[in-house]
Amino acid sequence: MLKELQYPFDSGYILSKKKRIKRELLEQNVSFVEKNIAILGGATTSDIKLILELFLLNYGIKPSFYESEYNQFYQDAVFDNKELMEFQPDIIYICTSNRNITKYPQISDTSATVDFLLASEKNKFEKIWNSLSKKYRCPIIQNNFEMPFYRLMGNKDASDIHGKVNFLTRLNLEFYNYAQNHENFYICDLNYISADYGLKEWSDPFYYHMYKYAMNVKAIPFLSFNIANIIKSIFGKNKKGFVLDLDNTLWGGIIGDDGVDNIVIGPEESEGQVYSEFQRYLKEHIQLGVILSIDSKNDEANALAGLNHPDSQLHKGDFVSIKANWEPKDRNFSQIANEINLLPESLLFVDDNPAERHIVTEQLPGVIAPEIGEVHQYIQNIDRGGYFEVTTFSPDDTKRNEMYKENAKRASFQASFDNYTDYLLSLEMVGIIRPFEPIYMARIAQLSNKSNQFNLTTRRYTQPEIEQIASNYDYITLYGKLIDRFGDNGVVSVIIGHKVDTECRIDLWIMSCRVLKRDMEFAMMDSLVKKCKEAGLSTIHGYYYPTTKNSMVKEFYKLQGFSKISEDDSGNTEWIFNIDSNYENKNKIIKVEE
Repeated sequence: MLKELQYPFDSGYILSKKKRIKRELLEQNVSFVEKNIAILGGATTSDIKLILELFLLNYGIKPSFYESEYNQFYQDAVFDNKELMEFQPDIIYICTSNRNITKYPQISDTSATVDFLLASEKNKFEKIWNSLSKKYRCPIIQNNFEMPFYRLMGNKDASDIHGKVNFLTRLNLEFYNYAQNHENFYICDLNYISADYGLKEWSDPFYYHMYKYAMNVKAIPFLSFNIANIIKSIFGKNKKGFVLDLDNTLWGGIIGDDGVDNIVIGPEESEGQVYSEFQRYLKEHIQLGVILSIDSKNDEANALAGLNHPDSQLHKGDFVSIKANWEPKDRNFSQIANEINLLPESLLFVDDNPAERHIVTEQLPGVIAPEIGEVHQYIQNIDRGGYFEVTTFSPDDTKRNEMYKENAKRASFQASFDNYTDYLLSLEMVGIIRPFEPIYMARIAQLSNKSNQFNLTTRRYTQPEIEQIASNYDYITLYGKLIDRFGDNGVVSVIIGHKVDTECRIDLWIMSCRVLKRDMEFAMMDSLVKKCKEAGLSTIHGYYYPTTKNSMVKEFYKLQGFSKISEDDSGNTEWIFNIDSNYENKNKIIKVEE
């Protein structure tokens, strides 16, 4: 990833060097996910599109764009549009602003008139969203409204129903209510982004009247960056956890030199308060399923003493893995990733030392170590980076930290067994394997976008696509949950099979790396064969498409009893399994509830 596109970035540099940056991004050895993105604009959007492309390429997403004509967002959405229909968008972004409000209240208007104006604006946009959702069944991103660049009534503009500030605030709340009640609809918080940038500069009317941009041209990278963060989150490219330094990162001072009593943390001085606030910020991420680990050059006893400090907000139990030793940090980082079965690039490295950041990112390609600045800037620089942008949120997310801790208990428990089969049996595993159900649609879509290592076909699905497949008789769908004596692992495996004549063609087979080598893949295979038999199918066709991340499943179908029938120069393989009426279940360990 290019550092020029990581927050904090130089927007002027990005705007002036966009062609060179695009060329560099395309020359990188990256396997891009290709997506069609439609931009329906209420003002000029050409540079928004160009800069959005850069940020998406930096996330490994190669976009193709449909861009509406100037201020034709309503027409493109509501009326028949052959060009947009043929484009088949994967994402639709509606780029509007307060310049697109049809009519604001007048001071003489009654309360009923103001309510009517509000309802008219709300209904106009709901008609857009409902029409797009029905036609294209893809995620929709909608700007909310930034505050007006002048207040006719001064401060009373916020509280009086006739004020533009009041009107826009109420309209934003209507947008939020819609988002809360409609899946695959996302708000781009233009109100916050513009305030963060500086509303006076953001809304400079020169750019609207000269170029018909609804914002300062120099602010475009900040808007495009936020849109890119929503899109990369939808397609499962968020980070999954923090790997954190300790000295001068979680507290002030060097604990090995200063001693635990003299590190800077807590309410006694201003700098200590800032470190405490940063620790609280990190701890809040656990609620989102973001995992925390430590990678510190320290004696372990000193590290634990710091976490046991009475003013520390973070404690040993908040971390999935703690590496406090004198090994190189890149080596510790790799071990942390291996222990929790994640790719190193899934984790964000936070360290105050630029030399350590450089070593880790050089030795572990794809890992990001943001420039965090001074301690009072840590939260801002990490938070604005959008590494953990939330678009979907499932019950499994809230339990993720506990799931990884339970995995550590399993690993410790395994060490007490000489025989691996005896260990698996002792876990008392129960698998719940069923066709897709509404309650798990969000998690299934999330898993399809996040799984990289155990992903045979590398297909990615949005939630509307998952829902459409689940309701289609031509598909076999299966999800698998795994529960054992240490806890519930949640939904960990997904299969989508396409029925063609007497064949089942596997479009997707994924599994969470949390449950590798637990025989869940055999239980899923048994259930797939059973469903194929019930549907009168005689063969199952499997496909493996290699990437830089999924080599671990190169021979997966062979282990399941498939025979290879073709392989091309790129390593893409096709396999076949003939369904025998006397098929014997492969899973001998997991008790399956179907």
